[in-house]
Amino acid sequence: MRKNDISLVDIPLALVLLTRLPLPQLASSSFQRQSRAVWAFPLAGLAVTLPACMAAYAGQALGLSAALAAGLFLMVQVLLTGAMHEDGLADCADGFWGGFAPARRLEIMKDSQIGSYGVLALVFAIGLRWHALSLLLDLGQGWSALAIALHSRAMMPMLMVWLPNARQSGLSQSVGRPSRRATALGLGLAVALALPLLGFVSLAVAALLALLTLGLGLVARTKIGGQTGDVLGACQQVSEIAGLLMLAALFS
Repeated sequence: MRKNDISLVDIPLALVLLTRLPLPQLASSSFQRQSRAVWAFPLAGLAVTLPACMAAYAGQALGLSAALAAGLFLMVQVLLTGAMHEDGLADCADGFWGGFAPARRLEIMKDSQIGSYGVLALVFAIGLRWHALSLLLDLGQGWSALAIALHSRAMMPMLMVWLPNARQSGLSQSVGRPSRRATALGLGLAVALALPLLGFVSLAVAALLALLTLGLGLVARTKIGGQTGDVLGACQQVSEIAGLLMLAALFS
């Protein structure tokens, strides 16, 4: 790996790109490293999910049920991400199944209004995450959600490497195409940090989510010819849902 492929500035840069955390303003030169900062994407997941876990366990300590504590978890997580990944999932659902040609699908995805496909996608996504988190918290395994947050953010750069940009503007296009080394480093970082939480189950989770990412990438390539920021957000959401369901099944 070249000398400048990794820098500590990549960590706050990843936080700026993937969260709504209050951060000091970065130097404009830092944003020239956007494509290299993808290795730190899992750390952004950790930054928004650790407070969510703490809120959920604090709620349980005060007597809240696992279901209500899971609601607190999701509320904190959504507030800290600005719901950007949920927005991407909804836009993809509307565009992929609401249009009959790539150009029309991209147009729908860019529209700020939400359609029935997007609403249903959000209902299913929140519902499945909520129920899975409730089960994990009830079993005393709520901290395992941190591992899923790590893994789900490590999946997005895989699509950025594999697929071309479907449009010549937007967040994904502005970030640029990351190197395979930076992408692999992010995946390795996610697995390494998840090992203390899940043990070698972390490897199985990574394998499952990689397969799902491959499937989503094939759908995106068929529907719009590549990836966009919305596709990356949908990738994170699909990965998180699948990971939480997998853990809920394993720990039950």
